[in-house]
Amino acid sequence: MSDDSFLAPLQSRSAMIHSGEAQARHAGKEDMHVISSQEGGILTLVATPIGNLGDISARAVECLNEADLILCEDTRTSAKLLQAHGIKTRTRPLHDHNEQERIPGLLELLEQGRRIAVISDAGTPLMSDPGYRLVRAVIAGGGHVTAVPGANAAVMALTLSGLPPHPFMFCGFLPPRDSARRENLSVLRAAEQAGLSATIIWHEAPHRLAEMLASLAEVFGPERPAAVARELTKRFEEVRRGPVGELVAHYLDHAARGEITVVLGPPPADDTGSRDLDTHLREALKTLSIKDAASLVAGIVNLPRRTVYARALELTRDAG
Repeated sequence: MSDDSFLAPLQSRSAMIHSGEAQARHAGKEDMHVISSQEGGILTLVATPIGNLGDISARAVECLNEADLILCEDTRTSAKLLQAHGIKTRTRPLHDHNEQERIPGLLELLEQGRRIAVISDAGTPLMSDPGYRLVRAVIAGGGHVTAVPGANAAVMALTLSGLPPHPFMFCGFLPPRDSARRENLSVLRAAEQAGLSATIIWHEAPHRLAEMLASLAEVFGPERPAAVARELTKRFEEVRRGPVGELVAHYLDHAARGEITVVLGPPPADDTGSRDLDTHLREALKTLSIKDAASLVAGIVNLPRRTVYARALELTRDAG
């Protein structure tokens, strides 16, 4: 569907209620999208249930009913929620493949005073879903963005995990390929070795859960405490807690189903990772170049060479 056909019904409706003065105000600004937070419309990010359809606020239902347009990650998925609460507002898809091309038309609707709501398939919009580029565009144009808060799977999993609730990091989804996933995790482990101490949270697909947990065990150690939260707020809600190594063994034998969030506890207080990295580097730098020292130590501490190289540069600068 083209942008023109996507926006035409709302644009024609808006044209009937806006004066020629408003049209003149925007004349000659085809390449600019200036939105007044007082005169223009409003973009509202609306949190939706992560499982149980009853977990939607009265304010969220009111906002969706009053909106001129609801942008959904998947209109078919959202239809179940909207029908359950008698919401008949027009819906249109907004996902990674069409978001950028639809931004100009959506900004025009906001300039015309329309009210647009954004929802994801489940939970708080933008956390692991489309919408970020649209929000940035509205903000850049001086537009009005607000939100109706609600369910969030990452925060719920954190509170049920029994792991330290703060500080925490939410990292979305890890890369699906093993090499990219391991490199991503190694950067986080390097950050721990530089002093980071936080509970880390990811979403994961059920068919990749066992592999992902195995990567966690390899990079962070099999004894690191963790939790796997599955099907939160639904009938078969489950939170399994334990060392990463034990969780790997369980999910290798028991295939997971449903929506999954993984929570990894912070390193123990006696973690010697940062001291070990710096000790090895200082010793290697006595006789080797920065490049060679980084290559040698990377193999010893099981971290990416470029990460170790960056730390070697820091140590050399500090020493200088």
